[in-house]
Amino acid sequence: MAGVSLTNISKAYGDVTVIDGLDLSIEDKEFVVLVGPSGCGKTTTLRMIGGLEVVTGGTVMIGDRDVTTLRPGLRNCSMVFQNYALYPHMSVRDNITYGMKVRGVDRAEMDRHVADAARILGLEPYLDRRPKHLSGGQRQRVAIGRAIVRNPDVFLFDEPLSNLDAKLRIEMRTEIKNLHRRLEATMVYVTHDQVEAMTMADRVVVMNQGVIEQAAEPITLYETPANMFVAAFIGAPSMNFLKATVAGGEGGLAVVLSDGTRLPIPAGRHARFGKLDGRPVVFGIRPEHMADGAQGPAVMQAMPTAIEPLGPHTLVVGHASSGEPLTAQVDAHTAAAPDRAMPITCMMEKMHLFDPDTGQAH
Repeated sequence: MAGVSLTNISKAYGDVTVIDGLDLSIEDKEFVVLVGPSGCGKTTTLRMIGGLEVVTGGTVMIGDRDVTTLRPGLRNCSMVFQNYALYPHMSVRDNITYGMKVRGVDRAEMDRHVADAARILGLEPYLDRRPKHLSGGQRQRVAIGRAIVRNPDVFLFDEPLSNLDAKLRIEMRTEIKNLHRRLEATMVYVTHDQVEAMTMADRVVVMNQGVIEQAAEPITLYETPANMFVAAFIGAPSMNFLKATVAGGEGGLAVVLSDGTRLPIPAGRHARFGKLDGRPVVFGIRPEHMADGAQGPAVMQAMPTAIEPLGPHTLVVGHASSGEPLTAQVDAHTAAAPDRAMPITCMMEKMHLFDPDTGQAH
């Protein structure tokens, strides 16, 4: 196995530059997930690693090899596609072994590789079936099996679970993560689903318009987002953002919302945010860091427009008294009702403050 290094990578289609000066280092045996909205450049980046897209500028290294100009077959990468890309007229066994046959691998070695892949992926009962007789999850395991038998330096996954239903996606997430642990392989995985990214990755790379906004462990992205884009993209439901000002006073430092509501900043965070006294900010707080009722000193008013019971908790969707959109995750047995104002307590030790002009975190 080997790591991957992208140095000053750019990609342009004619006069349109979609990636400009991207740098990314992926360690050997690391599971890295590229995540972001559609059109952010994550799949293009993956395809440049695999050689399916020609790099406009920069260098692609796999291990200690410069593969920037090598064709895909010489890079020793295996790619698993969104649409499985299986041969419908071939059995599972033949789909898995096709690449080895093309390379002239002898029959005994092919049988050994197929047996290992089938055992790892639970495909032993299906080796003589054709893809049309398999479920979506089984087809995806066949595609992964075809990648495994190549013994590649790097596994590349391009939104492999997007065609599966919700239950199968959860099962396959677990299978791919377990596969990474067993193979101790370098894996680069692309998805637009931040839940997939958070649950599977050793490190998540959040991309936006061809730029890496932040690359960090999942918990770091959640707890200390670098900017408003990352804060909004990571976490479901998305973080709330409200216009505010930081102000001192007799009661200590506080966040003052645009309607005049004063939310005290905990004393332990005064050193960090004291320099913002008198300055406008964007106050960010996640729905799960809010509570139903006036349970503490930091209370704001909300006007629900919809109540969404989800079993273990309920989402109150509406707006703050300032008119800005607001979502709060409250107790499942809340008495909240649409069009009836209610107090919401903010857990201020979990809040975030952002620069209103740049979006960067303070």
